[in-house]
Amino acid sequence: MHYRNGREAKNGDNIVQLDYKGLISAFGVLHSATPGNDYCNGSIAPVQEVKTGACMCDCLHVDDLAEILKEKGLDKRAGLLGTQSVDIESASI
Repeated sequence: MHYRNGREAKNGDNIVQLDYKGLISAFGVLHSATPGNDYCNGSIAPVQEVKTGACMCDCLHVDDLAEILKEKGLDKRAGLLGTQSVDIESASI
């Protein structure tokens, strides 16, 4: 089983799920997924209030999302007047 970007999916991964518009629809920990199925397989344990089913083809591993943000220069948040930045990898969610 693999995420949308081809990365192997494993139970216990922290993931974000994207909706059909590419917007994040869920974030949590993948569980109960079984190998051989990339569609509507497994569940996302809530790190939010609502339990959501996981379609691997609509998910990304959080490390991959962080890398995409870094490539696009979106991994750091500008502080007041652009004088300060925050590293997203060390920030808590």
